[in-house]
Amino acid sequence: MSGQGSTEGIVIAIDGPSGSGKSSTSKGVARARGLRYLDTGAMYRALTWWMLDNGVDVHDAAAVAAAVERPVIEMGTDPAAPTVSVDGRDVAVEIRTKEVTGNVSAVSAVPQARELLVRIQREIIDTARRESAGIVVEGRDITTVVAPDAPVKLFITASAQARAQRRSKEIRTGDVAGTQADLERRDELDSSRAHSPLTLTADTAELDTTGLDLDEVIALVVKLVDEAAAAARA
Repeated sequence: MSGQGSTEGIVIAIDGPSGSGKSSTSKGVARARGLRYLDTGAMYRALTWWMLDNGVDVHDAAAVAAAVERPVIEMGTDPAAPTVSVDGRDVAVEIRTKEVTGNVSAVSAVPQARELLVRIQREIIDTARRESAGIVVEGRDITTVVAPDAPVKLFITASAQARAQRRSKEIRTGDVAGTQADLERRDELDSSRAHSPLTLTADTAELDTTGLDLDEVIALVVKLVDEAAAAARA
């Protein structure tokens, strides 16, 4: 990707573990500043759903690698109504099932899967930079791999307990302890994978949202976005 120019839309790169609030924050910031929004995690979920739906053994890396080019994954970038489709089918509900959640880390660890989706993600980002005010992109390797040159790079996190409570409320389950165990398992898998692990780099600002509500987090990020935009215009 080329460097950020003053006539191009801004790119906001946000990484963080599951349940940290990065999705709600990213959509809120995008709406507040008229930016597009991309949930890269939904892309990995969509690919995982397709693999499971088509009988591919998601724990066989070679089988996943051989099939990654087959599905057509398309993302809508309106933060008020983001969409995800596979082969023309809306799979927004299907990709949030427990089965997909339990297997997405296995698929996302396959290098060929990451290479394909990173290429698509960069195309979406470049289009947004050329054709709009910019884009907020969230995931687990955005600051390190997908958009390392973004003028605003954030790592949003929260305590394991806070994340489990948020996720339990989101998926409407009272099993906070079980949810926390699942999140910690995904944290370990995502942070220890060989290809594009979840990590905090020295040039990425860390924002702990444990004691903050959503509006407070959005306000903090919007301030950073405004400062970066002002610096680009200077």
